[in-house]
Amino acid sequence: MTSLRDPEAEVDLAEGTPAGMFREEMPWRPADGARVDPSDSRAATLPTKPGRPSGILRLAHVDVTVTDLDLATAYYTGVIGMQEVARDDDAVYLKCWDEEDHHSLKLQYSPRVGLDLMSFKVYHADDLDELENKVARYGLPVQRISKGEVLGQGESIRFGTPSGQTMELVADIEKVGTSRGMTNPNILEEYGEHLALGQIAPPRMDHMLVTAEEVGEATQFYMDVLGFRITEQLLDGNGHQMATWMERSHSPHDLAIVHGPNGGLHHFAYWLDEWDHVRDAADILAYNGIQLDVGPTRHGITRGSTIYFFDPLGTRNEVFTGGYRPDPDFPTITWTEDNIGRAVFYYEGRLNDRFMRVHT
Repeated sequence: MTSLRDPEAEVDLAEGTPAGMFREEMPWRPADGARVDPSDSRAATLPTKPGRPSGILRLAHVDVTVTDLDLATAYYTGVIGMQEVARDDDAVYLKCWDEEDHHSLKLQYSPRVGLDLMSFKVYHADDLDELENKVARYGLPVQRISKGEVLGQGESIRFGTPSGQTMELVADIEKVGTSRGMTNPNILEEYGEHLALGQIAPPRMDHMLVTAEEVGEATQFYMDVLGFRITEQLLDGNGHQMATWMERSHSPHDLAIVHGPNGGLHHFAYWLDEWDHVRDAADILAYNGIQLDVGPTRHGITRGSTIYFFDPLGTRNEVFTGGYRPDPDFPTITWTEDNIGRAVFYYEGRLNDRFMRVHT
């Protein structure tokens, strides 16, 4: 296995940041935010059409910009273990080994490292019309993307969120299948093959966390307009939301928001099936000289086991497992600022300064 480590290019993120990253004051306490009542924080959801679910289903893909397309591709295939599905002059499309959809990560060449867009899949094509109308009524411009304009997917809509990220909703995504197929698959063989190559081999993409100047306002948009439900929230001493965790797929979170600059990406996360795979991931990252941000450890919020680390260009990744399954009547879990350490990193009971302040 070839190491991606370049000793001459090592950067201590506690002292500085790689090119393309921002290191800003990012306190978790918002200057001003909507006061929330935890008892009604899960009230918003899209109406369900009789006989079928509707609205947003799950995270579809994360599109990030990179300053070195070859280096980024080598890392995400050689260390993470993603599969290259397609490429063009300035972009590479990747998927995890157990994902049916065309891609879950797009690497787009750009002079700046950051988030290009976040894409979520909806259940049905007519959900796009309903959600387009809801977003427009909220007052945000909506762009229709025709089928064929984006590789591997059909018609979609795009809009800027109140927190500054570009969001896409899509119904039709090309199914490219998995190497194991859907009939009598060998459920351990794929992971074992990747592990032998020294690759983490997550089966799928799981969630992402973005930053917002007004966490309360952004959260309300995702609830009222897009039908997300809050599983957990972190409140300051005045009852203002410092961070929220929201879901559509009955997982602890598909999308989370933390206080910070509008438009920022804190991290995106891969799912691993068990704690032993998290331990294996730590070994593989260490072998390749990939700097760990935090972990292996456990969250109080979501109860998941985790490692945070950076790709060679400065985008934070996470591997995640565990948690719980929130049913539609699952009550919101509330954490308070005086327990912020245990909430975020349960074992350590304190926050990593870099974890709060570094984003792309």
